[in-house]
Amino acid sequence: MKSLHQRAIVYCVIVVCGSGVSAQPKGFNYDESKVPEFSLPDPLVDASGNAVDTAKAWVNGRRQEVMALFADHVYGRIPETKISLTSTLIESDSKAVNGRATRKQIRLDLSRGDRKVSLGLLMYLPNLEGRASAGTFVGLNFQGNHTIQNDPRIAVPTSWVRDRNDGSVKQHRATEAGRGIASSRWPVEKIVARGYGLATVYYGDIDPDFDDGFKNGVHQLFPDSADGTPTGNAWGSIATWAWGLSRVVDYLEQDKDVDAGRIILMGHSRLGKTSLWAGAHDERFAVVISNDSGCGGAALNRRRFGETVQRINTSFPHWFCDNFVKYNDNEDELPVDQHMLLSLVAPRPVLVCSAEDDRWADPHGEFLSARFADPVYRLLGTDGIAQTTMPATNEPLLSRIGYHIRPGKHGVTLQDWQVYMDFSGKHLPRPKREN
Repeated sequence: MKSLHQRAIVYCVIVVCGSGVSAQPKGFNYDESKVPEFSLPDPLVDASGNAVDTAKAWVNGRRQEVMALFADHVYGRIPETKISLTSTLIESDSKAVNGRATRKQIRLDLSRGDRKVSLGLLMYLPNLEGRASAGTFVGLNFQGNHTIQNDPRIAVPTSWVRDRNDGSVKQHRATEAGRGIASSRWPVEKIVARGYGLATVYYGDIDPDFDDGFKNGVHQLFPDSADGTPTGNAWGSIATWAWGLSRVVDYLEQDKDVDAGRIILMGHSRLGKTSLWAGAHDERFAVVISNDSGCGGAALNRRRFGETVQRINTSFPHWFCDNFVKYNDNEDELPVDQHMLLSLVAPRPVLVCSAEDDRWADPHGEFLSARFADPVYRLLGTDGIAQTTMPATNEPLLSRIGYHIRPGKHGVTLQDWQVYMDFSGKHLPRPKREN
């Protein structure tokens, strides 16, 4: 049999992966027997048709080629123009989380010329013995920093917020009623107890999540990349959020309480898509985790299972670059697929997490991306994924390419976080203390 880099990958399988179709949008395929046979582009064959069979050929050539394909056809190109970043400590409490952590609230001012955008960064860092620095999870939140803990001292964002029916948002502005409503997704006490820090920013501070022609958020810093120039590969919101995550790392590298060598990126849903693109772009993320990221994230586009390219481009036209629309109902013509996105993280550890009833996000397609990223990891001298068949629920694979599927629906649970921390602890153990 030919090796992966010598042949196209052909896949057609029938497998049942959980129930819950009734909870998913109607009119889309949730039947594995209807997944078409498809051929995946091979990450280890370059644009000229040559096999990429050395680590040097990947690092110095094919990797940049794949990055450019995703930028031009899926997410858009992130501007290379440098901006200025300054940080201001707004509030700090060394006795947070019942004395086990220090909470910091920091304003990050991003500026270019006379234009400025500010991000609110909330951090919880464990009070480790001897003031040791902590490995830290970084993630964007959906509704504001104040929603992750019911604490009146956490600032409420002033940015645009998607309206909700529970009183936590009124006229696209967050209210006091939202305090702590997302705390189940951010188990700060458990994270700190395991010796990890947490750093989070409201994603709408970076770019409000609605289609405005890329004029608000940090797009204001780059007016030359907005309307009036060719926009086919101009960056969409996912690329913008990814860029913002890198600016958070710019700050974390300067914070003596953070172990800059153990920064772990986690994102859920659309922010899981973001975490994968950010992790591909920025190698300072030592571990990259996507949770229920689905179409445009970890799931293979060519499977056309659950959410499709056409549906996501129609519902969220601002997430991707304009060129991505060319692949509506035309996935086979994409020069990339999402296993190649995971490959761009190599050789760093990457973890893909799914939920059994979240068929919209195509758990099996997410697993297959992890499986087909394996050859790049092995080419670079690490192990890849522990097995080629999809594991049962609650049986996480903690290999260099990790995968976990749990029972339940789309969301982030304490069980998910336990797997995140187990995976990170295996691949990024705490450095040994010197006597």
